[in-house]
Amino acid sequence: MTMVFLGVGSNTDREHFLGRGLDALEQLLGPLDVSPVFESDAVGVLGRRFLNMIVGAETHLPLSDLTAGLKAIEAACGRRDSPSPGRITLDIDILSYGSLAGVHQGLTLPRPEVLRNAFVLWPLALLAPHAVLPGSELTHAELWAGWQGDQALWPVAFDWRGRALTPVDLIEAHSLRSTFGG
Repeated sequence: MTMVFLGVGSNTDREHFLGRGLDALEQLLGPLDVSPVFESDAVGVLGRRFLNMIVGAETHLPLSDLTAGLKAIEAACGRRDSPSPGRITLDIDILSYGSLAGVHQGLTLPRPEVLRNAFVLWPLALLAPHAVLPGSELTHAELWAGWQGDQALWPVAFDWRGRALTPVDLIEAHSLRSTFGG
């Protein structure tokens, strides 16, 4: 079995498509580990704010089959190769696949966005703080502690199958920091 981490996001009917995506990912991969959900401004596309999260799972699927399965889930949720500008129903990116580092089957692993985007690194650090990023000697938590950027990010309440994915204390702590300028 191979441990994979996936970035999952949506900026169109966000709660609906994140829920559908999680259901489909569970069918494809089995039990899922899920991060809290965060809202962020769009990065790389003009559009509305995204809801983003990280999913971790163990898979027996080869990288090519996993990629095909994720593309099928996106397509089933209305994602096209040339989507309406700025409207993304569901985006699922392979962030890491086991210990692979470098270019594999056309994918750069781990995905460079892990180190660039707060909406990837913060939830990844919360989900798997002690996991080491492939090709690095640093854990996700260490990478997040050293992250330097200016992207705004907010933890938001999100339920999947009656389970709150974002702890209330995380939302409240962030709200207090924002209120008092921290």
